[in-house]
Amino acid sequence: MRSIFAAILMTAPLLTACASTGQKSDYQADLERLEASCTDRQGILTPTGLQSGRPETEYACRITGVTSRIPSN
Repeated sequence: MRSIFAAILMTAPLLTACASTGQKSDYQADLERLEASCTDRQGILTPTGLQSGRPETEYACRITGVTSRIPSN
């Protein structure tokens, strides 16, 4: 019984460290910046399938607006 209580006391600081502080994480802020940049270019973010902890490698901007490099005559 004592060992269970000791184990609970030892894990309590770890659980409180994971509690939300109400602040945005760096990842979330970077993702929002990336999404805004992509939206400005008439695109949408699509997942790349990679898991790196960095939004710029986990998402690609797919341009959905009408863009062309071929000059119109």
